[in-house]
Amino acid sequence: MKNSIYTPLQQARAQGKKSFAVLVDPDKTDLQQMDTLLSLGEQEKIDYWFVGGSLVISSQLDELVRHIKKNTSVPVVLFPGSPSQVTRQADALLYLSLISGRNPELLIGQHVLSAPFVKQSGLEILSTGYIVVDGGAPTTVSYISNAAPIPADKDDIALCTALAGEMLGMKLIYMDAGSGARQPITTSMIKRVAGQISIPLIVGGGIKTPEKAQENCKAGADLIVVGNAIEKEVSLISEISAAIKNSSSL
Repeated sequence: MKNSIYTPLQQARAQGKKSFAVLVDPDKTDLQQMDTLLSLGEQEKIDYWFVGGSLVISSQLDELVRHIKKNTSVPVVLFPGSPSQVTRQADALLYLSLISGRNPELLIGQHVLSAPFVKQSGLEILSTGYIVVDGGAPTTVSYISNAAPIPADKDDIALCTALAGEMLGMKLIYMDAGSGARQPITTSMIKRVAGQISIPLIVGGGIKTPEKAQENCKAGADLIVVGNAIEKEVSLISEISAAIKNSSSL
């Protein structure tokens, strides 16, 4: 089994090195405008491109991933909103189980249906405990999943959920306030979770400034994911990348 993505993540966590992923939604991406983003990502040495979204109603997932792979050396990791959002063109797949909700389809049901194709895809499969946290506004992921997010001030619930995910064998924990969140996940919640789990912690949703990215890293996040803010202001890649790199040495 390939470990070209997971092993470096584990090593980075052990060394206190923080990583940065830029999330690209195929539904919101124009391939002609993508080159500027790819060039900046390569220049700033981001660690990963995450590709996916809660809907992905366009048919250009394959084309988008192929375009990224052709024009950059940065690994592409799929962040699927459904089992249909899989392409062999990527490097790895976050195999998400929504452990913060009680929707059986998103805990295991869809995985049973997608498992044969995912197995045949040849992708590196990263089993991920996905925890949705209330970001102060209804998000697409909450609506689609029909699952209530963890309240923003319930650090202990987030901790127990993450611990359960780790003990069930998940390789990663991904805490997400959702696309377009008004409020990012609090540093106290990140610190509470990061201090108790021994697997890499991904944090995303509502991160709009380099200062917040750095605060999350200091609190214990291993990988920061930013999407919406960069869609609106591409130059933020440089500032957030620098903040995350600086936090690795703190």
